[in-house]
Amino acid sequence: MSTLTVDSPLLERALAAVATVDDPEIPGVSIVDLGLLETITTTDEGHISIGLIPTFSGCPALAMIASDVEAAVAALPGVEAVTVSWLTAPVWDIERVTSEARTTMATDLTVAVRIGTGPTPCPRCGSPTVEQSEFGPSRCRAVHRCESCREVVEVMRDR
Repeated sequence: MSTLTVDSPLLERALAAVATVDDPEIPGVSIVDLGLLETITTTDEGHISIGLIPTFSGCPALAMIASDVEAAVAALPGVEAVTVSWLTAPVWDIERVTSEARTTMATDLTVAVRIGTGPTPCPRCGSPTVEQSEFGPSRCRAVHRCESCREVVEVMRDR
């Protein structure tokens, strides 16, 4: 995520509200922890603008995420209007996912995060996994299988 400067109480509350929005495909992991939040600004008149970057431009959850963010921020006292935009730059990459999100995905959902080109470790036992299908339940995840514990593992990956 880019460095956000929080210089007002309203902006701070808006940022906290965005952080309550989970990715609909990864329950328990906020879009902030996934690195989707790029910009957030406010005016003295209570207008909030939020810039998000998608993991994939064709993600079917984009409209739902934008709607959830808008609703969370619009519910705050002092907010008069909310604009949520999907940005084309910078391009999202796996490095934006926080360590907290990686831990939650591994522990609760058996989802690993592929960093670099080496083997992806199993979130259960740490052994290398082998890709079974480039196509998983969503465009940003592939299906692997652990060689050791035989666990089926979803692997979040870059484009």
